Amino acid sequence: MTDARDAPDDLAFFHERYGKTRSRAARRVELDAFGHDVGVNGYTTVVQATDLCRQLEIGPGQRLLDLGAGRGWPGLHIAAELGCRLLCTDLPSEALAAAKDRGAEWVLGGDGRALPLRTGSCDAIVHADVFC
Repeated sequence: MTDARDAPDDLAFFHERYGKTRSRAARRVELDAFGHDVGVNGYTTVVQATDLCRQLEIGPGQRLLDLGAGRGWPGLHIAAELGCRLLCTDLPSEALAAAKDRGAEWVLGGDGRALPLRTGSCDAIVHADVFC
């Protein structure tokens, strides 16, 4: 398995992908396919994100860590549904900027292997469409 730190071309791809403005057509396709225009960059459906809400045992005031959050989907959906606070982490700064613009309370650049978080600082972790 290739270590992500050894794959700069992959990281460049994600920086480029998240740096592009989403077209009106892409937003429309997303609306038709997923039922929401949420900046999806993966394959998690609204139904699946809602199912995650049922499985997570967190609520208002608690913190959800969305690992590999991209633009914030599905973490933003879960946070809105459950009333929890959201921390999005990912590598591309362009993706995190979009997540922040969309309402993520905190964003943190990092690949998940060495995040500067204290043990117990998050009440639940979610990751969707993250290739490790």
